Amino acid sequence: MKFTFVTLFSSLCQGYFSDSILKRAIDKKYIEIDYLSPRDFTTNKHKKVDDYQIGGGAGLTLMTQPLDSLICDIKEKNSDAHVIFVLPSAKPFRQIDAMRLASKKHIVLVSGRYEGFDERSIEMLADEVFSVGDFILTGGELPSLCICDSISRQVDGVLGNSDSLSGESFENNLLEAPGFTKPNIFKNTEVTKEYLSGNHKKINQIKKELAKYKTKFFRPDLFEKVKVLVDKN
Repeated sequence: MKFTFVTLFSSLCQGYFSDSILKRAIDKKYIEIDYLSPRDFTTNKHKKVDDYQIGGGAGLTLMTQPLDSLICDIKEKNSDAHVIFVLPSAKPFRQIDAMRLASKKHIVLVSGRYEGFDERSIEMLADEVFSVGDFILTGGELPSLCICDSISRQVDGVLGNSDSLSGESFENNLLEAPGFTKPNIFKNTEVTKEYLSGNHKKINQIKKELAKYKTKFFRPDLFEKVKVLVDKN
């Protein structure tokens, strides 16, 4: 799978892929990463990519021409490229989206800056739009990295052990059950005894219950969805 980061500041993204799991995934060619800058596609002789908003307003907004030329160039080379704009006003990115998008061959992640995008860029060029939370950042590079990481984990071979994907948080609207390591007792706090029993059927049952308790405590909004599904059945 190929990821293209459309950004004015590629150096903000590059370091993330220099270590650990995603570096190994790149080395083994499970994923490919490249970067494109709108500055290389602007028709402005000064390489200008932003301007003041029509009608007034604080700050500068990214102009639509450089992005249009850039995305059109990508689409001409690969019509299957799936273009995602990241912006705070979009729908939240979810685990189910990561799983679905892992089947794509080429994902383009467009990062905003300044006061964001000319709205026409979003309407004309985006296949999907996502947010990573109800908060504002100085740019879209961090959300783009989050989305790339989440999708990459779903690509065959990236994690090495596919079992690592099972039982993760947000499956069936539940958080992942608590996990523990040795020693069994630390500062008078003991691991749930059933975890030590070796009875994996019993352990799985307990993990499901603990996942419900954890979800109810940390994410009551998700727990309500679980209750609705149970009530319907």
